[in-house]
Amino acid sequence: MALDYRKCAEEIFSHLGGKDNIISAAHCATRLRLVIADNSKIDTKALEEVEGVKGLFDSNGQLQLIIGTGTVNKVYDEFLAVTGLTAASKADVKAAAASRMPLWKKILKTPGDVFVPILPAIVASGLMMGLVEAIPKFWPAFGTSDWYSFLDLVANTAFALLPVLVAISAARVFGGNIFLGAVIGLMMVHPALINAWTVGNYAAGEIPTWQLFFFNVQQVGYQGHVIPVILAVLLMSTVEKWLHKKVPEMIDLFVTPLCTVLVTAFITFTIIGPIFSILENWVLAGAKWLASSLFGSLVMGAIYPWTVVMGLHHMYNVIEAGMIAQTGLNTWMPIASAANFAQFGACLAVALKVHNQKTKAVALPSSLSASLGITEPAIFGINFRFMKPFLCGMAGGAVGALFGALFRLGAPVYGVTGIPAIPAVNNVPLYLVELLIAAGVAFALTWFIWKEDKPEEKKAAPVEEAPAEPMPSVLRCAAGELLQPCKGKVIAREEIPDETFAAGILGDGIGVVPEDGIVLSPFDGTVTSVFDTKHAVTLEKDGMEVLIHVGVNTVNMQGEGFTAFVEEGAEVKAGQKLLGFDRDAIAKAGYNDTVVMLLTNSDDLEGVECGIK
Repeated sequence: MALDYRKCAEEIFSHLGGKDNIISAAHCATRLRLVIADNSKIDTKALEEVEGVKGLFDSNGQLQLIIGTGTVNKVYDEFLAVTGLTAASKADVKAAAASRMPLWKKILKTPGDVFVPILPAIVASGLMMGLVEAIPKFWPAFGTSDWYSFLDLVANTAFALLPVLVAISAARVFGGNIFLGAVIGLMMVHPALINAWTVGNYAAGEIPTWQLFFFNVQQVGYQGHVIPVILAVLLMSTVEKWLHKKVPEMIDLFVTPLCTVLVTAFITFTIIGPIFSILENWVLAGAKWLASSLFGSLVMGAIYPWTVVMGLHHMYNVIEAGMIAQTGLNTWMPIASAANFAQFGACLAVALKVHNQKTKAVALPSSLSASLGITEPAIFGINFRFMKPFLCGMAGGAVGALFGALFRLGAPVYGVTGIPAIPAVNNVPLYLVELLIAAGVAFALTWFIWKEDKPEEKKAAPVEEAPAEPMPSVLRCAAGELLQPCKGKVIAREEIPDETFAAGILGDGIGVVPEDGIVLSPFDGTVTSVFDTKHAVTLEKDGMEVLIHVGVNTVNMQGEGFTAFVEEGAEVKAGQKLLGFDRDAIAKAGYNDTVVMLLTNSDDLEGVECGIK
């Protein structure tokens, strides 16, 4: 059955704490992105149960609901209609979210913002490097061929000129001119400078220097460095934006770029570069110790998923890029791979053990995604939601990372983990063992420790009995007929006091001005969903998909005055009670209580006819 986008949007809105609690809303390819004023007002558990929501998480100040490609945009349109909000871009939402983030988190988030856009180039180059280096081991003649030389050049380009890629991406993040950013990056790896990877071959006093005022600057490039480049472009963007405000427009085109480049270049080579390259080396030394230390790798394998939850895991790209630049081997990657593959194992255990079909439908594809290194669906949709699988995944990641450190696993690539990293790793058999250990431990622990919660029994409040006399037919098509869903006056769809219903956007049907508070099944069929707010229900029979909705905008009552007599999946007979509603409560709340019954897939049915017969 196709998702009811309006229903999904209404249910999401009903659990967000009201319109005033929503600051901004946008969507990306798969997720509804919301900025919330007060997260304590959100009913997270209820949101997770909304049909169409495959998972949710809070990252970088945004509440992100995973809905799916091709569906999220339709739910988003209905969400705007339901809430009355205006559309916002992803950039607007990010800006709103960022303004609410603490300073420390903004600082840690920046490297991720810089590195994520350039990951495809880095991943492609790294995988090619792994393949180019692996082929000569099986075919020695290839190592002396022109093809080897050519492919080695292609594979190394992104790493040899990494500061340029970083500078361009950083300029986008900081709002500077990306071409000026490229100039700063190119300047830092200029051929006239001594290559940072070969400077160790020079004896003391052989390295040429510049005497700039009272600064004695060594003429050495910044190949392989990241932090000095990001800070240089941050300075460049700040200077550029300040000059744009101060310089007259008629000379701005010439003065601003010139002054920006000169000021940035001087401060970069005299202050930023020398100081922060040293600090970066200290960070790399600590990271390499953690990756090679058995205790350090154990701890990092365990806590890595927490940095994913916090949205800070992309900061490791700085460490990994530095490792490759210094040694050619990224020993941090096996830690991340173990942590991610363990979350795959935990999620897979849930998928195989759980009985709830909605949870199973989310868990299985999410686990497969995690095996490829994309863990957010598994973590936020399943493991972190139930917590015990998440903790079991942490244990599996710790054991797997310990194994990786013990055997010095690594790869000349970063930004890729799990199965896709197999071609690049330095020891494929042992890497596969690491993945099996991580996933196996997490799977076994989850299987024995985690137990599915039993659904709470819903007790229906007593209401007046349904009328005994059979209801007339009010909707017909080639697939069958639908009886009147409650006692009262039947009105044409166009007379329903709601534009969406009246226009037939959700399908053809009728309205009923009710005389009592009972909704009856219009046929012998199956209940496909019951809204959490109990004001609506959907049914199916012989290809007919039916929505029965009590009142207009009554979702805002959040279930007050409504009773559900059936549950999702129930088989019902014509005339059986489905819902109960308090007409006085609806009137007191200021809403119309017209009962709407629609064939939501009327466009796919033949011979649709409305009216009493």
